[in-house]
Amino acid sequence: MQLAQSGFKILLLVIILFIIAIIFRERRRVTIPFSGLWFLTDYKSKRSLLKYLTDLLRILGIIFLVIALARPQRVEKGLYSHIEGVDIVLVLDRSGSMISEDFKPKNRLDTAKNVISEFIDKRQNDRIGLVIFARNSYLQAPLTLDHAIIKKVLDKVEIAQGEEDGTAIGMGLMNGINRLKNSNAKSKIIILLTDGVNNAGAVDPQTAAKVAEAYNIKIYTIGVGTEGYAPVPFYHPIFGKVYQNVKVEIDEEILTKISEITRGVFYRATNPQRLRQIYNEIDKLEKSKYEQKITNYKEEYFVFAFIGLLFLFVEILLRNTLFLEIF
Repeated sequence: MQLAQSGFKILLLVIILFIIAIIFRERRRVTIPFSGLWFLTDYKSKRSLLKYLTDLLRILGIIFLVIALARPQRVEKGLYSHIEGVDIVLVLDRSGSMISEDFKPKNRLDTAKNVISEFIDKRQNDRIGLVIFARNSYLQAPLTLDHAIIKKVLDKVEIAQGEEDGTAIGMGLMNGINRLKNSNAKSKIIILLTDGVNNAGAVDPQTAAKVAEAYNIKIYTIGVGTEGYAPVPFYHPIFGKVYQNVKVEIDEEILTKISEITRGVFYRATNPQRLRQIYNEIDKLEKSKYEQKITNYKEEYFVFAFIGLLFLFVEILLRNTLFLEIF
């Protein structure tokens, strides 16, 4: 048995001393010396002695109520549960082609952000980091259990414009590897999502994959984009928003090799439904378990509260019946 609110121990002692002081003060009588009737000094009726019972009941009642406020708990045997935890870095392509609207009702990037956000919600016990890339690669969020921050940062990712446009897959992977190489997690994975061909950066994707293999990092690669041609919006100075069909080019061969080198899997997503299914599959594949001791506490305050109230009820009942005093 233990008290959840240990501060009430001091309060309990103070209340007990305070009650005792009040009772003794109430019981103190002024004596007047007089002659005769000396034999009454040795007389004590049983009824007068029983009057102290009401004081005792009041003290016990208050003591039990204070104990109840301190929330007594019974400690049950410690249990062990298996918690699933993985270190994950999400590497997201934000190149200009991600604006293609073949993933209705939104473009590829917005759809990918929504699906990834759902994936993050399922990984409550995982540390997750976020890397984005176009022509250059940037760390947006380090490995963290604060998934609300990850989702907030993810929501702000935008399509690369102008000179920032490009697809540096190798650089994106290296940035993710740097976040994971010193991790002590049993399972370390990168989930790379891209819709293009590596055309920028100083690191070849296969070289990055070999580095990942050396650090025991598994890479899942996802190629997003419909088959054939995809509608890409642009703004015409006269007609406003118009569309141009652009051929979808995804380097499936390189993405497959990246996954094979690191013992991962390559996936092809041609629509939002398939993309969501892919992240669900990865969620089921990547689950490493570790033991965690859980100690259960059973609340016992209601027992003490009941006993305390019972004592006070009996004390009030006795004072208003058997020990009723008329002044």
